[in-house]
Amino acid sequence: MSTLTHPEWNEKMGGREVAKAFAEQIHGKNVLITGVSPESIGSSIALSIASQNPALLIFASRTKSKLEEVVKSIQDAYPDVIVKVVLLDLMSQESVKVAAKEVSQMTSRLDLIINNAGIMTTARQTTKEGLEGQFGANHIGHFLLTELLMPQLLASASSSDEGATRVINLTSAGHRLSPVRFSDYNWEKSNDEIPEEERHAQLPPKFAKGADDGYNGWLAYGQAKTANMLFSVGLNEKYRGKGVRSYAVHPGCEYPAAQAF
Repeated sequence: MSTLTHPEWNEKMGGREVAKAFAEQIHGKNVLITGVSPESIGSSIALSIASQNPALLIFASRTKSKLEEVVKSIQDAYPDVIVKVVLLDLMSQESVKVAAKEVSQMTSRLDLIINNAGIMTTARQTTKEGLEGQFGANHIGHFLLTELLMPQLLASASSSDEGATRVINLTSAGHRLSPVRFSDYNWEKSNDEIPEEERHAQLPPKFAKGADDGYNGWLAYGQAKTANMLFSVGLNEKYRGKGVRSYAVHPGCEYPAAQAF
């Protein structure tokens, strides 16, 4: 959108300046952000949105002390903004269900969900349910949270302008590393054992080496980031007619890290 409405913007444009330009779209809205901790993308997003007087900000993240630190920075800068917190561990579907219930008790409508939280690890991890950790946390956890909160999104969409109610999924250029292994999302097989359309492309040296058990954390991360994008595609197909829009966005990376992708 910004390239159409503000062609003068570039990678140096700050979040608060962007928020100010879209103040009317933020003022009075209820916003949920996952993965909020000090000095992070999540806290930067939160501060930018808080600057334009939303009705309610809800932060959902794993560590209470980190959430409270960001809440204090918001309240110090914007004391009139209402901020609530929910503990959320995306590595546990039970935690996701509890968090969604708490959010639903806080508000009957949500105008914006920003699925920002995520992990990247080169060592194999698994969720409480036994899913490969990066796929489970970065995609499945957010998928479940968003679907459980769909009644709140639809309530907002029913009385808002078309497309004003949104789900933003933070993806990455890392999606280029791997498609979704629908037949092997837990990364238990070799590249030769899965269908050709699910195989990763030739890798840059930085990403080629995996663990002794065959697990490659970079590729698993790429799968999760591809899933984030497909989630937005699916949400648009299913809910576009009901006023909800979804976008998958790459938050950017420092050069020369971008060259690796």
